[in-house]
Amino acid sequence: MATSELYSKHARVWLPDAATVWKSAELTKDYTPGDLTLFLQLEDGTTVEHKVNPQTNILPPLRNPDILVGENDLTALSYLHEPAVLHNLKVRFIDSKLIYTYCGIVLVAINPYESLPIYEPDIINAYNGQNMGDMDPHIFAVAEEAYKQMARDQRNQSIIISGESGAGKTVSAKYAMRYFATVSCSSGEANVEERVLASSPIMEAFGNAKTTRNDNSSRFGKYIEIGFDKKYCINGANMRTYLLEKSRVVFQAHGERNYHIFYQLCASSHLPEFKAFKLGCADDFHCTNQGQSPVIDGVDDAKELCSTRRAFSLLGMEEEDQMEVYQILSALLHLSNVEIKDQSGDRSSILPDDAHMGVFCELMGVPCEETAHWLCHRKLKTSKESFVKPVSRVNAVQGRDALAKHIYARIFSWIVGSINNALTSSGKQNSFIGVLDIYGFETFDVNSFEQFCINYANEKLQQQFNLHVFKLEQEEYMREEISWTLIDFCDNQPCINLIEAKLGVLDLLDEECKMPKGSDDTWIQKLYNILLKQNSHFEKPRLSNRAFIIHHFADKVEYQCLGFLEKNKDTVNEEQINALKKTKFDFLLKLFDEDDKGASSPSKLTPGRAGQSQRDNKKTVGLQFRQSLHLLMETLNSTTPHYVRCIKPNDLKAPFMLDPVRAVQQLRACGVLETIRISAAGFPSRWSYQEFFSRYRVLMKQKDVLPDRKQTCKDLLEKLIKNPEKYQFGKSKIFFRAGQVAYLEKLRSDKLRLACVSIQKTIRCWLARRKYLRMRRSVITIQKYARGHQARRYVHFLRQTRAAATIQCNVRMWLERKRYLQKRSAAIAIQCMLRAYMAKQQYYKLMFEQKAVIIQKCVRGWLAKQHYRRTIAAIVLLQSCVRRVKAKKELRKLKVEARSVEHFKKLNVGMENKIVQLQQKINEQQKENKEFSERLSVLEKTHTLERERQSREIEGLRRSEEEARAKAETVPSLLEQLSFLQQKLENTCREKDELNEQTKIYKEQTQQVVDDLNMKNTLLQSNIDELNKEIIQQAQQLTETKANFENTQQLEKDLAEERSRYQSLLSEHLQLEERHKDLKEEMILSNNSGKRGHKRRDSNYSSNSSEFSQSLDSFEGEDSVIQAESENKTVDLPILLRLQRRVKELEQEKQSLWQQLDKNEEAQQQKEKEIEKQSTAGRTELDLETLKRKELETENKKLKQDLTDLRKSLTSENSDAAPPVPGSLPYKTLLEQLTSSIEELEMRKEEVLLLRSHMVRQEALKHRDSILGENAKLEFGEIPPFQDVNKSTDVHALNEDGELWLAYEGLKETNRLLECQMQEQQHVHDEKYQKLLEEVNKLRAEKEQQQKLLTQSLDLPEDARIEASLKHEITRLTNENLERMEEQEKQEKTIRKLTKQLKIYMKKVEDFEVSLQHASVTNDAVRVVNITRKEKEYQGMLEYKEGDLSRLLKCLIIDLKPRGVAVSFTPGLPAYVIFMCLRYADNISNDRRVSALLNSTISSIKGVVKRKGEDFEVTSFWLANTCRLMHCLKQYSGDEAFMVHNTAKQNEQSLTNFELSEYHQLFGDLAIQIYHQLIKCLDNILQPVIVASMLEHEPIQGVLGSKPTGLRKRSTSTSDGAVTIEVLLQRLSFFLTTMSQHGMDVNVVKQIVKQLFYVIGAVTLNHLLLRKDMCSWSKGLHIRYNIWQLEEWLGENELSDCGAKETLEPLIQAAQLLQIKKKTEADALAICNMCTALTTAQIIKVLTLYTPVIEFEERVSTTFISTIKNLLKDRNASTTLMMDAKKIYSVIFPFTPSSVALETLQIPASLNLAFLTRV
Repeated sequence: MATSELYSKHARVWLPDAATVWKSAELTKDYTPGDLTLFLQLEDGTTVEHKVNPQTNILPPLRNPDILVGENDLTALSYLHEPAVLHNLKVRFIDSKLIYTYCGIVLVAINPYESLPIYEPDIINAYNGQNMGDMDPHIFAVAEEAYKQMARDQRNQSIIISGESGAGKTVSAKYAMRYFATVSCSSGEANVEERVLASSPIMEAFGNAKTTRNDNSSRFGKYIEIGFDKKYCINGANMRTYLLEKSRVVFQAHGERNYHIFYQLCASSHLPEFKAFKLGCADDFHCTNQGQSPVIDGVDDAKELCSTRRAFSLLGMEEEDQMEVYQILSALLHLSNVEIKDQSGDRSSILPDDAHMGVFCELMGVPCEETAHWLCHRKLKTSKESFVKPVSRVNAVQGRDALAKHIYARIFSWIVGSINNALTSSGKQNSFIGVLDIYGFETFDVNSFEQFCINYANEKLQQQFNLHVFKLEQEEYMREEISWTLIDFCDNQPCINLIEAKLGVLDLLDEECKMPKGSDDTWIQKLYNILLKQNSHFEKPRLSNRAFIIHHFADKVEYQCLGFLEKNKDTVNEEQINALKKTKFDFLLKLFDEDDKGASSPSKLTPGRAGQSQRDNKKTVGLQFRQSLHLLMETLNSTTPHYVRCIKPNDLKAPFMLDPVRAVQQLRACGVLETIRISAAGFPSRWSYQEFFSRYRVLMKQKDVLPDRKQTCKDLLEKLIKNPEKYQFGKSKIFFRAGQVAYLEKLRSDKLRLACVSIQKTIRCWLARRKYLRMRRSVITIQKYARGHQARRYVHFLRQTRAAATIQCNVRMWLERKRYLQKRSAAIAIQCMLRAYMAKQQYYKLMFEQKAVIIQKCVRGWLAKQHYRRTIAAIVLLQSCVRRVKAKKELRKLKVEARSVEHFKKLNVGMENKIVQLQQKINEQQKENKEFSERLSVLEKTHTLERERQSREIEGLRRSEEEARAKAETVPSLLEQLSFLQQKLENTCREKDELNEQTKIYKEQTQQVVDDLNMKNTLLQSNIDELNKEIIQQAQQLTETKANFENTQQLEKDLAEERSRYQSLLSEHLQLEERHKDLKEEMILSNNSGKRGHKRRDSNYSSNSSEFSQSLDSFEGEDSVIQAESENKTVDLPILLRLQRRVKELEQEKQSLWQQLDKNEEAQQQKEKEIEKQSTAGRTELDLETLKRKELETENKKLKQDLTDLRKSLTSENSDAAPPVPGSLPYKTLLEQLTSSIEELEMRKEEVLLLRSHMVRQEALKHRDSILGENAKLEFGEIPPFQDVNKSTDVHALNEDGELWLAYEGLKETNRLLECQMQEQQHVHDEKYQKLLEEVNKLRAEKEQQQKLLTQSLDLPEDARIEASLKHEITRLTNENLERMEEQEKQEKTIRKLTKQLKIYMKKVEDFEVSLQHASVTNDAVRVVNITRKEKEYQGMLEYKEGDLSRLLKCLIIDLKPRGVAVSFTPGLPAYVIFMCLRYADNISNDRRVSALLNSTISSIKGVVKRKGEDFEVTSFWLANTCRLMHCLKQYSGDEAFMVHNTAKQNEQSLTNFELSEYHQLFGDLAIQIYHQLIKCLDNILQPVIVASMLEHEPIQGVLGSKPTGLRKRSTSTSDGAVTIEVLLQRLSFFLTTMSQHGMDVNVVKQIVKQLFYVIGAVTLNHLLLRKDMCSWSKGLHIRYNIWQLEEWLGENELSDCGAKETLEPLIQAAQLLQIKKKTEADALAICNMCTALTTAQIIKVLTLYTPVIEFEERVSTTFISTIKNLLKDRNASTTLMMDAKKIYSVIFPFTPSSVALETLQIPASLNLAFLTRV
């Protein structure tokens, strides 16, 4: 069709506008060719007339249909022109808050001027591996495309990011590098990605500054090459910089800042390490205060410096080097404050006392005088001589600034070199991706040399861009094999030639710089003379002779020639540099050494005036920039470019505000409109045949639809579009000229509109007919019910009349009864109070008298005790004084007698008398002992009397309590009598009242009717109040129930979080453990590279976790040999062995006594001759000891005999070798023997103590000649009892032969024994006394409580008193029951413990007897008997040899194939086999085997899962078997909690010898590890099909069709080979079937299904939030259909209760959100109430991305989205946009007992386990 036909009535066009660039208008009249005026109406209702030029006949551009507005790709628009592009960007940026848009191969990025949550790691993971057109436009999509093409095409890539200052180039480059660092892995070198990212804060600190357009503007260009190895992992990077803005170091415009590093140093000047730099505030320095804007809002310069220093450290720069850099920068700050004074003429000077000059020289390490001299002078050289010339102040200041710029440029170059050295990798670089962050086209009011270089670079980049776009466009046409003509595009090569060709601008500039007297004026005249007439891109301004204009591709730019020559030369005084080279600062010397070499600095040293040859060898800034630019273009041409164009939306830095004028300027400058123009010149709209058929099926008739879609589309287009040049048919696509898609959309909308009118007509007729019929039926029904209502009203009136009399009768009766009851209750209350008062008075009197008697008794007893104690103390003191006087007299007498010879004779003569006297004294001592014992008995009697007294008091209290209860029981009877009398009185009164009232009945009838009616009203009102109270109570109960439910949910949530936190920590621990193991294996392999046959074997196994981890490290593969040799034997032995050990201890003590006796005998034999009498005493002692020894021997023999008898009794009664049953005769005899043996052992202990006391005496015989034993004599009758030990020396001095001392020591031993016994009895007595006190206190408390209850009950009426007593009794009984239950539990625990120990002991005895019988059988003669074969009963154990453990694990775990085992054998067979082997190891009580088997099993399973973790069947199989083995350990552990569902046989097969509860936790941790690996494996299997089946595939074909797509969009997959929801369900069914075959617990299967459904929902929702083309009404319908399919699958497999549906709730609500109405506030409130599982960010994102697919849908308005935000602002939900698809729910393994009988299990021959024997 002709283009003019589209300009019909209601067509919308764009009109030029000065303020908004373009404004929309609508035609009010059809346009016919030849009309000179278009009649239009603006959006505000204004009518305008647009004149059409008759010569050009150019009409205003048409506006795209609303359905095409907001597209991801601008090339998808039907009309491609400037207003369409601007409007599409505006809608996406302002309405949808989308900052990225595709324009063909270009990504347009608009700076939002606020932080957006679209750069999180979850977003990176979502874009990773996706095609570029599948997701919404994003910088990550461009980075992913570059990364993917590098890996696929083996070609280097480059991302070219351009835009003007403030457009966001640096941020885009930063995020691109972050994406590469995240998706790639390091290639062996540590922290390569971190080092690449660490370069950004450094370069921003030294190369970025605040400008009027941007707070963080990059003042240099950079090209970063990120290197990748063969595995496409980052292994290094390299950076190239271009044209640093050095003039900013010494000058900043108003509102701008210097480079950030200077302000960071000033903000950190308070730090100790910066004190020496003598810094201050940024306002104190000239080079930082010129812009008068030292602070950036929201930026902390001190923190930024910390980030910069951390980045330096991460890149490996030493702290010393950093401080040297900061020192030089501080020196530059002080240099800017050096004040140069102007003197007479052309002279200048610096004051000697200039503080800043001194600090500068001090920091730089240079002489101050020389430096100050050359700042104010310069050296001129001629051919013969040189001389020094002073300079003016202006020139001196310029020289100072040039020096500062030169030093800063050297520091910047050195930092770039250091970063490159740090990012250089030792590995070989296979490919790279370059990120070019370069300045965009710039034009200011005053443009100088910097803008000229920047625009020159953009000219080169635009040329490269145009060629690349043209190339791609032509390649697309050739690939589709369509006829096409060459597309003409704007070539800017003439402009480039103007700048860089011979006799161009740069060439003439360099030539003028070489001239001795060259100046800006002479250079501009040369430009006018040479270029003005030769090149049309060069112009001269009309009003200026010092400027020139160049026609760039973007716009005309006028450049001021002032300063071009000076900036191109970039001169600095050579003598100043020489003065700096004399520094003692090594770092400064290093900088200028590199400068001399010309490594990377663009600056030059110009010592005044030099020769022509010297000047020719020096490169100007323009030449260097041109060379670096050519090198950059060569690099870009050798790579595949990707373009990012950054747009600055406004100059106010306001968030999400677009200035159309500024936006159009940048779109023209960055080449976006040129891309549109090239696309519009060809075929911009492209459709696949399937998409075209699905979209425009409504324009066809049924007969036109052919099986061949391509032919069908051709036939349709031939009918609709008559001009064949407007479209072309390719191999897989249809290509349309601009505007044709809009025409097709118009035809489609017209067809749908006609269909809608027809449908509306039919529906309205049907609705009117249905309304009439409904009204007719309603009238008939109303009549029927009205008549019935009248009849019912009449009947109701009759019933009311009859009921009134009955109600009056009952109400009167009720009133009278109420009065009677009130009087009766009042009388009862008065009586109750009176009697209670009298009872209280009597009770208080009795209590007072009883307490007075008790107080008198206690006081009198205390006074008597005090008097007795004082008397005893006085008597003892008097006895001591008398005895002391007698002792002194006797001592003097003895000393006198000792000096005489006769004394010795008397001693020898009276020796026998002395012995007799000693014997008498011993008897006396025994009497005293008896007295002590009598005293002890007296004390015991007093204690018993005291106890009896207390018991009597308790009985008295109890009797008083019973009396009180008896009195309380009599109270009700008295009350009943009183009530009976009152009732009689009331009856009499009532009869009298009735007689009186009968006379008044007639008078009160009328009044009674009124009262009855009032009473009815009050009753109704009371009923209403009661109902309201009940409602309030129910509401309170409901709130309490809700609160309890919420608390329960919170507790469950906390438990789940704690469990998930533990499992996540466990998984991290296991990952670190595996990492450690891998590193260890690598180290072992590297160390043992020459020893291939040697493998390390672990020899130690333990049950604790640390040794378990060591045993895990010993597993080395399938052929590894597992040996478990335990060096540490178990310490826990059975009770029988403990008894034997005690017997051995007694024998050892006996042997030690024998040895001591032998020693004593030897000593006595040696000294027998010297003291015969003492030796006789020693022999008597020895005789006593031998007697004791013999008694011990007999007792030991008796114990052994009892043990043998016990064994015989056991073997005789238990011939089948079964353990005795509790309650049987062997069981009782065993208990009796145990108790008797324990008692005898206690007796033996006491005897051993006595023997030790005798040994002390025997030892004393050896020391009879000591000082303490000589010449001591003392009568024991005179020794007071309990003599102090310190006074024993006087006693020994009185003894002459030591016998008295020996006797005294023996008595002390016996006294000690008696004291010990007394103390034990005292302890027992105290315990009993304490218990009695507790009982007394308890009884007192009960008594007080009962008294309180009694007093309270007396005050209460009878019903309340009975209820209170019942409550009290119930609480008392409840407390008693609780106490009894606690005691019962304690006793049951003790019984279970003793029973278990007894069983173990009996088992040991049985095994020991069996071994003895075997030994006896081998020793006895063989007797021939007849043997009858019985059927063998298996015990459910598998016997294996210790050396077969490695074979067992190899056959059962390592080499086992799960598929054959799962299908053919019992589920969980490996677990049962391992547990049966474990039972055998437990049965033989071999702890080494048990630990070796369990640890090796865990290690082997871990190894298999690690090697084959990606195999779903292997992981599922071993998860099921690990859980089964863990359940078997619990089921057969002997714990009653796990034995509830066991059979009697299973209880008999419980583990008996070892407690393996620690391994429950270890196997639980192993199961958690395998579970996480299984989830990861399933996630990897499902990830490729989730998005394709849930989002991309359309289960309901042809519902609404698809929209037009752009160049980036991948074609929708056809039905052939598409991934449907059935594919996803098939995989889920396969997973479920496999897990069921493996015997996995149902609860675990449900948790796995719940996790898989969460992954499906999270991945689908995340992609929905990142794909604008998926957010439509029809897609919501498709998602809900797919969810229904998933729910049906859950129901078919009986998994509806597993919680999987709840995990899909966010996705369900998102689908509902796409389909719900979105217009009014009520709709907003409904959305907020519905979308409870979605976060606020997700709801806003879905509403923002919502895109109509047909014309009848409408976009969501911004006001509606604002309403949603206001309603959701108080919601406390997560602010994250994406769901965590990697989240794993915490898993629980509930105990599941097995019904499999172990004794019936058969071992298949295919497992190769013939070396196992069933037991």
